[in-house]
Order: sequence, then C-alpha cells, then structure tokens
Amino acid sequence: MSKVLVIEDDEMLNAGLCYNLQKKQIEVKEAYSLADARRILEQGHYDLALLDVNLPDGDGFSFARELEEQYHLPFIFLTAHNLDEEVLYGFKLGADEYITKPFNIKIVMERIQAVLRRLKIQDAENEKKQYVCGSLAIDFEQRTVWKKGELLSLTPTEYNLLEFFCKNRGQVLTKELLLENIWDSKGNYVNEHALTLNISRLRSKIEEEEESYIKTIYGMGYQWIGGERKK
Repeated sequence: MSKVLVIEDDEMLNAGLCYNLQKKQIEVKEAYSLADARRILEQGHYDLALLDVNLPDGDGFSFARELEEQYHLPFIFLTAHNLDEEVLYGFKLGADEYITKPFNIKIVMERIQAVLRRLKIQDAENEKKQYVCGSLAIDFEQRTVWKKGELLSLTPTEYNLLEFFCKNRGQVLTKELLLENIWDSKGNYVNEHALTLNISRLRSKIEEEEESYIKTIYGMGYQWIGGERKK
C-alpha cells in the first residue's frame, strides 16, 4: 500500500484529500504545517508528499529542497499560484506534479495515482540496477560492490556469484544450478570444489563478524539471507 503525506493547512481541504486517497486504498497522514511534516517524516517513510506552497510556518518551495535532500521524498505541489513562472519554478525544484486550486478532486486523484504508479516503476528499475543489504551496496550496472563505504575487490567469478545470489535472494540454489548459471553459460567448466572455494572466498570478503549473507543448506546448496544477524 502506498503512503502519502498531505501537508496542507486548510483543514477542510486536507480532510477531503485524505478521505479520497483512503478510498483509493492509499495510506495517508495529515500535516498542517512544516513543523508537523518534519515530525512525521522523522517517524517513518512515505512514498509521496502533497505539499501546499503557502503554510503558516514557511513556504513549500523552500521545504521542497529539504524533502529532496534530507528525506528523498517525491512531492506534488498544491497551490493557488498558477503563474507560468511559479509553475516552471516548481518543476525546476523537482516536483512530480503541480496542481493549482481550485481543482476537480476526481482529476487530482487520477494525477496522484499516475505519479505513484510512475514512482513504483522507477523504484523497480532502480532495484534492478542497485541493491543495498546490510553493510553492502551493489551496483549491478557498474559491477561494483561497496562494504561500509569501501570498494571491495572481487574476482569476476566472485562478483558473478554475488549477483546471482542477490537476484535470487531467499531461494535455495543447488550447486548444479550455480555451476550452470555462473560458468556453463560462459562455456567454461568448473567443478564443485572450485565452486565451494569461490563461495568461501566471497564470504570472507563480504561477511562481518555479526552479519551473515550466504547460508549453507546441507545436502541441497546455498541460500542468500542478506545480512542476517549471527546468533
């Protein structure tokens, strides 16, 4: 379920937006000032903010920078300002939409849902390119792995193993499956002993004293458990 923060000081308008969003099966939280919004954002993550430009304790244009830089939260401007210069300024600040008041609530709901759908697609695409787990950050496009902010030196085989584990996380991967997908597809033959050795070397590079990433499933194979705390 998507989560939306409505930052609007007009109580009736705020309530109307929240009511209509809830009808669309969207979880909502209301804020009537920037102070409210900051307090709420410190307590949890949201997928989107509806942001009024004029608020009692500041303006939405300034707060938009904070949303991007500090909270990494996409936002839609809600405002009575419809001058072309202000609309362009809003988009330059990174807004996903700019909705002027008064508005048709049905149209607004469709526009909000369109933004949420687009954001989900972007998140899915980013997940295909990057993966963060425990102390690790993996960039699949650049084929780089970072551990606690430091670049790891992996052999091509170690990286291929790691990527295959990450993209099949939670699944039990047999030795045969790993051999087939990591080496046989390249036309190279490696025996089970080499596989075991490479997994051991990979573990030594990525694991922490308190974190485990690759679990041995005896008699079956291996499973990516992604930074699980060691008991």
